[in-house]
Amino acid sequence: MVQLTEVEDEHFQQSQVGPDEDEEDFTDTDSEISTDSQYDPTAETLADRLAALKDIIPPTTRSWVHDKYEATTSTIKSVVTFAGRSAWALSVSAILVGVPWALAYGEDQQFAAMEAEQRMRELGGEIMTAPGQEGGKSDPMLGGKDEIAGAIGGGVQQVKAAL
Repeated sequence: MVQLTEVEDEHFQQSQVGPDEDEEDFTDTDSEISTDSQYDPTAETLADRLAALKDIIPPTTRSWVHDKYEATTSTIKSVVTFAGRSAWALSVSAILVGVPWALAYGEDQQFAAMEAEQRMRELGGEIMTAPGQEGGKSDPMLGGKDEIAGAIGGGVQQVKAAL
């Protein structure tokens, strides 16, 4: 006949590493359950309430909402980054192209004004030195003495005293 003997494993014969478990460590859970009379709603913070909501929403829904939040923030970050870089490129291009163009345009306007002033001086000098009749026009294109006198105030200047 076969005789059975119980053989204990060496692992169970060694003492436990760490503190020994006592029955005193375990208490009755009925004594630890809080009652409504011990609940103080003023002691609960908004963070506690939001943390409690975490248990209400299922993990799949929380992960879906989190994924949508991450996708939205990533898209917004990409758009803002692109807009900033575009604004930087446009402003630098405008400065590099616009400032020299504005300076050249201003200089061209100044030269045009100087040329017009020079032509007016030459025209005025030709009219003053042009030979002709006393009251008439010497050249129909340049005008006569009456036109020059009318252009400069009739030849008579009125001066008012400054106060």
